[in-house]
Amino acid sequence: MTESQARRFERGTDGPKVIVVGVDGSESSMRAAAYALGLARRQGATLAAVYVRPVMAAGVALGAPAADATDEIADELVTQIREAAQRVRDLSAPRWQFHTFRGDPYNGLVKAADNLRADAVVVGASEKAGHRFVGSVAVRLVKTGRWPVTVVP
Repeated sequence: MTESQARRFERGTDGPKVIVVGVDGSESSMRAAAYALGLARRQGATLAAVYVRPVMAAGVALGAPAADATDEIADELVTQIREAAQRVRDLSAPRWQFHTFRGDPYNGLVKAADNLRADAVVVGASEKAGHRFVGSVAVRLVKTGRWPVTVVP
């Protein structure tokens, strides 16, 4: 084996090292976070919770309340994840990180998974009816085919 092969990153060789979970405050995403937390604990992996801040439309972007709202959501998500990690501390809670990205949820999660060298991605099932026609974030992630994707109902 050459030196460059030895240093090359390879996903899934010794179990997952980084599990990315998409969170947005919805019930589905919080169930996904709970599932991912347990998975990370059992696998000895780092849990990377990712919130993708939506890009505001031009008219809305001029008003501060919308930007403040996304900051509040991110702060609330960090609090909820921290509380969940504290509850399972006795069960050897995994290492976890919180990241925010800007953009649409699909591209934000792809960027996060690539940047963090994720071995797996966990997302909640879409709660929006229109996604049956357009395609949900989960379906698009599965079709990307770069990581194992778990969709939590």
